[in-house]
Amino acid sequence: MLPDLILEPLVRAALVEDLAPMGDATTRAVIPAHLRYTARLNAREAGVVSGMQIAAMAFRLVDAGLKVETLIADGQPCGAGDVLMTIEGSAASILMAERVALNFAGRLTGIATLTAAFVAETRGTATRITCTRKTTPGLRAVEKMAVLHGGGSNHRYGLSDAILIKDNHIAAAGGIAAVLEAAKAARSHMMRIEIEVDRLDQLEEVLAIGGADVVLLDNMDTPTLIRAVALAKGRIVTEASGNMKLGRIAEVAATGVDYISSGALTHSAQTLDLGLDF
Repeated sequence: MLPDLILEPLVRAALVEDLAPMGDATTRAVIPAHLRYTARLNAREAGVVSGMQIAAMAFRLVDAGLKVETLIADGQPCGAGDVLMTIEGSAASILMAERVALNFAGRLTGIATLTAAFVAETRGTATRITCTRKTTPGLRAVEKMAVLHGGGSNHRYGLSDAILIKDNHIAAAGGIAAVLEAAKAARSHMMRIEIEVDRLDQLEEVLAIGGADVVLLDNMDTPTLIRAVALAKGRIVTEASGNMKLGRIAEVAATGVDYISSGALTHSAQTLDLGLDF
């Protein structure tokens, strides 16, 4: 779970976007203020749950008097027809929060479900699945949380977490040797260095110079990855990236690479079909 103080501004902004400037015109017109109901947040297809903490917050921000009970927690599997949450209280309040709660929960459950599918392809290996910075602007924290709920791991959260040297850095800084020496001089004792390579000769140069903690093996075919992992084994952490789609994960994990990173976990996950029923 993330602290509420991180989540609340995101949820509050989404509610304001939906309700401003004059509230819910439909509910105000047709739902009596005294009417009370129990609603169920249901999964309409199987998946791995995420976003229940946020959905519950959406209902409570609209009406602190609502009784919200989570039945299947974030990180747990669900089947089609399972009840994930019940919400009891003012029917008007439930209806006002419904769309925001479902938007977050459906999106995040979709990410957790896709991540779990990727992780399943690595069974029998030590390879871990990790996400990237290819997240929805403003929602990185919750989308990376959903990756954790799906059994994946998180890459850096932002540009200040670590030194990640990409091909454009190498080109602009004057080559692998120059950029690694500069990075080693600039980093603190708490900061790791990762460098991207896409050829075996570049990997050999990185290993000879030293100083990097992780090497990103970018867009390599599987035979090249096998050779790269053998070269790097025991000397540096390896991460395979680029075109890492679900159908290729088992093959890449079998190379012995330490991590597989995929932007698809967050930018291509389909929203899981969830519904709120009175």
